[in-house]
Amino acid sequence: MRIGSFSLPNRLFVAPMAGVTDRPFRILCRRLGAGHAVSEMVTSRRELWDSLKTSRRTDHTGEPGPIAVQIAGVDAAEMADAARYNIDRGAQIIDINMGCPAKKVCAKWAGSALMQDEKLALAIVEAVVAACTPRGVPVTLKMRSGWSVSERNALSISRAAEAAGVAMVAVHGRTRDQGYGGQAEHDTVAAVKAALRIPVVANGDIATPQQARDVLARTGADAIMVGRAAQGRPWLFGDIAHFLEHGSLRPPPATREVQGWLTQHLLDHHALYGERSGVRSARKHIAWAVHSLPGGAEFRARMNSIEGGDEQLRALTAYFEALADRYPLLPLPPVNEAGRLPEGLAA
Repeated sequence: MRIGSFSLPNRLFVAPMAGVTDRPFRILCRRLGAGHAVSEMVTSRRELWDSLKTSRRTDHTGEPGPIAVQIAGVDAAEMADAARYNIDRGAQIIDINMGCPAKKVCAKWAGSALMQDEKLALAIVEAVVAACTPRGVPVTLKMRSGWSVSERNALSISRAAEAAGVAMVAVHGRTRDQGYGGQAEHDTVAAVKAALRIPVVANGDIATPQQARDVLARTGADAIMVGRAAQGRPWLFGDIAHFLEHGSLRPPPATREVQGWLTQHLLDHHALYGERSGVRSARKHIAWAVHSLPGGAEFRARMNSIEGGDEQLRALTAYFEALADRYPLLPLPPVNEAGRLPEGLAA
């Protein structure tokens, strides 16, 4: 699997998710089996580049390469400037966001709203490619299948993007109108893959190794991108890699192993955000990790009242120590024969 001149260790990608795929989470997913990870979206608005949020999102200290940064905006010249700005701060791949369905993003005609205006979408792609090419930086594109069910235009946009010089396209098999509801369809992904020569990545409703296998087989995609299913289960990438190679499921991870992974993640989180902000933003990662575990609901309630970093770490340690005494292997919920998780778990 290659993106431009970069050779990746496998074809399992972490989807960019605002408020989730920060540097500590990307590093953890890469450590546990993901071959590629794309950052949270960075705004193209120059007046926000000096904000604390953007400065954190453009800090790649200790992150393994290739470092991929997603940019979002509605003006071609601003997007080109944003690409150069992020390259100067370590980005080795620039990803264009045409997939975010959030109302606050689409209300400004950014994210998946750009798919309503193919002329503007192509102008942005051309401007970003022109800015990145002299620096030897490949450009990738993340999009939805379309704006609505009646306007699934990922195929036409991806063809134009390939002609403009984009090195890879990722397609989430939902329209913007669907948000994250309903079922992802991968026929659009398959059509894009059949039409393009560049790598195509399938995204949407890939929560188990079996689903990863099925989506790859159905679409012929070069890679898969996992988003919400990795929240709290970052070892999923290693599970998928093992299944695709050996055709069998590996056992759940050891509970103390998971404790070690989450402890390091928590420490990295506090280091990036500082104690006050880090404690609060870490709560969601901890909640995802214990969501389906015994005593998880009670532990989440307690965790949400903790304000200090040391106390948060002690609470996490105590919970997993007690869990490991009862369950040497993490007690994960069973997956049905179709490879689907129980209702209520992230997908």
